[in-house]
Amino acid sequence: MSSPVVFAVFAVILISVSVFYLFFYRAWRRKRELSQPFPKQWRAVLEQQVPFYRRLPKPQKEILESLVQLFLSEKDFYGCDGFEVDERVRLTIAGHACLLLLGRSFSHYDDIRSILVYPDVYRVQHAWEHGMIVHEGEEVRAGEASSHGQVVLAWSECEHAANDSHSPHNVILHEFAHQLDYLDGSADGAPPLSGEQASHWQQTMTEAYEHLQNTIEHHHKPWLDPYGATEPAEFFAVLTEAFFQQPAHLRHEQPKVFKALKDYYRFDPLHPG
Repeated sequence: MSSPVVFAVFAVILISVSVFYLFFYRAWRRKRELSQPFPKQWRAVLEQQVPFYRRLPKPQKEILESLVQLFLSEKDFYGCDGFEVDERVRLTIAGHACLLLLGRSFSHYDDIRSILVYPDVYRVQHAWEHGMIVHEGEEVRAGEASSHGQVVLAWSECEHAANDSHSPHNVILHEFAHQLDYLDGSADGAPPLSGEQASHWQQTMTEAYEHLQNTIEHHHKPWLDPYGATEPAEFFAVLTEAFFQQPAHLRHEQPKVFKALKDYYRFDPLHPG
């Protein structure tokens, strides 16, 4: 076989492998992963650690299990400050995180590569500007998300979410809502939307955000965690917590907001069946 022919064959093989890897490998790998049965011991952990899982009908449970299976196969977990990440920790985080995708695609989490878990709230160096002056100091955090594919969580706060299904706070839902917000390139309180849905979202959320800020400014008790009034990105994340943790209260206080979230998540937490 002549050198040009050998080169041509090699080039075709290389191109074929590259095309497969770029366009088909991920789907093939996920199909292979989901061909494996969901471990019974994992199901028992979800029953214990993810209260919402217990409320789901069987078809929805199976969807969540598939999402969890993919999440655990693709995301790396790292313990920080000596914390040991075991199966219970991984399943608790994956189970809550994947609730956000019950009506959406797992591909929304494609950019997430690693989950860092601290045993408790942690301190970070933080810099902020006030006019022309830059301030520096320490900040205590329970979690954070970034556009670089990393989520950081404090396990003590994750356990709180697992133990109290009606708490207004769920740090896992909060930080993974930020990851959905990052999908269009910036955390601005609006995940990727199009057309009429985007217009409706902007109007509804702007009115609700301003209402929350006005309520706090006039020293009235707000209907939502005041942290949601700090910026639109936090508003969306706090709303997501309320949507899954206290859906009836959210629908009563802000029915338009509840509907906008229900349309976005393609899921009704009050009637999951």
